[in-house]
Amino acid sequence: MTLPPVMPALPRTPRRGMAPLQPVSARARWLLGLGFFVVFFGVWAFFTLGGYVSSTFLASPLTMAREGWLLFTEFNFIHDIGMTVWRVLGGFVLAAVIAVPLGIAMGAHKGVEAFLEPFVSFCRYLPASAFIPLLILWAGIGELQKVLVIFIGSVFQIVLMVAVTVGAARKDLVEAAYTLGASNGGIVKRVLIPGAAPEIAETLRLVLGWAWTYVIVAELIGSSSGIGHMITDSQALLNTGQIIFGIIVIGLIGLVSDFAFKALNRRLFAWSSL
Repeated sequence: MTLPPVMPALPRTPRRGMAPLQPVSARARWLLGLGFFVVFFGVWAFFTLGGYVSSTFLASPLTMAREGWLLFTEFNFIHDIGMTVWRVLGGFVLAAVIAVPLGIAMGAHKGVEAFLEPFVSFCRYLPASAFIPLLILWAGIGELQKVLVIFIGSVFQIVLMVAVTVGAARKDLVEAAYTLGASNGGIVKRVLIPGAAPEIAETLRLVLGWAWTYVIVAELIGSSSGIGHMITDSQALLNTGQIIFGIIVIGLIGLVSDFAFKALNRRLFAWSSL
């Protein structure tokens, strides 16, 4: 008896938007991202305006918005925002100027890596807040102390991440450059740095986000201005509306800077996505 041939099963077509690693359109990405915030604020409003959570512990979105308006109109909060942004950028730029060349040197030259990597790895695990008492003794309670806290929290992370990026360069490109007569310095300038530049820029974008977490710690002690100073004063007054508003402002500024960094990276290194 001859059995009928078995037809091979057709591959299943995954549902669009549900398959692993399936990309979504830019419009869908924006809508989904915005949708999460809508749900978040809806849940927040439900529990606070519905009386399920005391306003002493968590202000409602309406109270938060009202307190935020008062901060801008009566307490010159725009000055606090400006001071915080200046401190973050000052500490971050100082860290990047020092750390990027060191990271390139470590990634390109194994002798430099052997010399610096143990110390950098050791310092990377030290919390920046632990240095505040020493920095107050060394630099006082002025702006330099706050900038140095952000610098310490950022510089060692940048050094190590840049070194790893540069050290992961394709060996075939290096060998090809040597074959074409490139010198050791030419390898670094014409192969390693251009090849690692997009990833170095991405590293700086990530560390800038971490720098925002250090600035609040820096502003908690001996500060008379800044978002962290405002949050500390609001905590003493049990004003959770102002506390939440300050936290949201930090998140919004960080989000804007992150988008700006991404746009700049896409413009500078458009060839990296080809």
